[in-house]
Amino acid sequence: MISTLRHLSRRSGVAYRVFVAPASSSPVQKQDSLEASAKDSNTEIVTSKPSVNIPFAKNLFLGKFDKDVLVYPEIADKEEWDDLNQMLQPIERFFDEGVDSKAIDTNAEIPDDTMQQLKDLGLFGQQIPQEYGGLGLNATKYARIAEITSQDGGIAVTLAAHQSIGLKGILIAGTEQQKQKYLPRLATGEHVAAFCLTEPSSGSDAASIQSRAILSDDGRFFHLTGSKIWISNGGIADIFTVFAKTEVTDSHGEKTDKVTAFIVERGFGGITSGKPEDKLGIRGSNTCEVHFDNTPVPVENVIGEVGGGFKMAMNILNSGRFSMGSSGAGILKKVIGWTAEHAATRSQFGRKLAEFGLIQEKFAKMAVTVYAMESMAYLTAGIIDQYDQPDCSVEAAMVKVFSSEGCWSCVSECLQTLGGLGYMKDYPYERFLRDARILLIFEGTNEILRLFIALQGIQHAGKELKELVKKLRNPMANPGLVFSTAVGRLKSSDNPKLSLRLNEEVHPSLKDSSALLERGVLRFQKAVEGVLTKHGNKVIHEQMELKRLADVAIDLYAMTACIGRSSRSYCIGLRNSDHELILAKTFCNEAYVRIDEKLKELSMGPVENMDANYRQIAETIFKHGGYAAEHPLQRNW
Repeated sequence: MISTLRHLSRRSGVAYRVFVAPASSSPVQKQDSLEASAKDSNTEIVTSKPSVNIPFAKNLFLGKFDKDVLVYPEIADKEEWDDLNQMLQPIERFFDEGVDSKAIDTNAEIPDDTMQQLKDLGLFGQQIPQEYGGLGLNATKYARIAEITSQDGGIAVTLAAHQSIGLKGILIAGTEQQKQKYLPRLATGEHVAAFCLTEPSSGSDAASIQSRAILSDDGRFFHLTGSKIWISNGGIADIFTVFAKTEVTDSHGEKTDKVTAFIVERGFGGITSGKPEDKLGIRGSNTCEVHFDNTPVPVENVIGEVGGGFKMAMNILNSGRFSMGSSGAGILKKVIGWTAEHAATRSQFGRKLAEFGLIQEKFAKMAVTVYAMESMAYLTAGIIDQYDQPDCSVEAAMVKVFSSEGCWSCVSECLQTLGGLGYMKDYPYERFLRDARILLIFEGTNEILRLFIALQGIQHAGKELKELVKKLRNPMANPGLVFSTAVGRLKSSDNPKLSLRLNEEVHPSLKDSSALLERGVLRFQKAVEGVLTKHGNKVIHEQMELKRLADVAIDLYAMTACIGRSSRSYCIGLRNSDHELILAKTFCNEAYVRIDEKLKELSMGPVENMDANYRQIAETIFKHGGYAAEHPLQRNW
């Protein structure tokens, strides 16, 4: 089976093309030209990639919008499209017929025969290049398979821990010798990988790890000592990507401790795994502590540079988050389907549940959320596939935050519709709710990722706005500039002049939605400018305001993805494309309401937007060690 899938994945050319139409072309003409080029047998698919992309999400903080992003990416080659679907068939069949998720959840273990079939299907080597025995899938194909593997949370986490983070360091920064030594056996699943970063004293703060690696006197080995917690695949892994502090001498001869990444084999010795954790969800995945006791690691097993481990860890984590959108959508499509069947057959008060307005509202909102999730995921995957060194870390974080929260919310709404059935372990529904909860924590908590999104955007904008902000923060020396800026913000605060002309890039049916997107982008730029002017370098401490900026940026990116996707669908006449237009329009209207609210809160002070109240309430709680209000029956006798 694995040889068959490898054959089907052999077309490793770029799956996407960027179409540049004449300025006078309409969206319909553009899309017609796209279709014609795909059908033309003489058309040559361009396989060379540009090196680096213009960072779309970061540029939103400057009010800049790359209109090419509205041309939604797609697989250009019909044969490649057919091969992908042929590849998916045995995987879908296995998850439908060969995976007993209830038993996996109950026993908190994936059976050996199930693991072997996963390996035989090639699922342990999805993104490993074919020359090392893997399938060599690009980001889009990997995301598509994640829709299927997400049907079982334990299996999904086992596979993701192996390839999205466990072996990813070798892929992106390993030497050729390291790749040849480790990737072939990792591709077949003969060896399983794990990612060892988190420690008892360091969760989101990865730089505070305490594990140490000391270079031997002969300079041949690092001796690794330390403990890691909550390690997915920790008890079954043969290969670990481990992060530890090492002593580094800088250019001035001073010695400092910096994090270094290592490839560590269980066979090196001195490695013990704790008992598997008993978890709320994703119970089939193996999660445990891993302890290293003077483990000898050859110096040639350093990944990247000595002292470059922190950046390496961030690059590994940043590279895989986008697939949470497709995997979350895969979960929700399954659960929504079950719930819709229940609503269409269950009668209450003489009517089917599906006839009640409040039930209809739930399903509509869930569909809108899923549409945005998968639109963002595949837009991001498409951008990644178009470049050799894509800058998509902010976009991937946006997909993760939006999709994890959307998945949790929608599964909860399905259980609400299912009533008592959703609460019973005889049915699969409650398992999906338990499995979904980890998504808000995995690969960076959503709180940390919101700060990451905002600060990356602020930093990007700050470089260009540095001089302007410097002058605005000194009003006495620049009264004219301050006055003109204030007047400009006032005029454009709620209804700026639409100068980006985004409506020209999409189907006319989406004119109003594209206007909302454009208005949001222009208003957002002014808000970013205002936050930088108000706080300067201290903006890093204004977490409540940074959260608002992140939420606005996430909605702007989601609107972009929905508009581009629905425009493409309608232009080429996909089945139910009129339904997609309604989904996209509804999302854009809902998103703009949220954007408007957040931007208005940013323009207020901490008293008006309640930030000061929140801080005061929290301080009282922490001072008293918990909820501080007296019991409602308490009296002063």
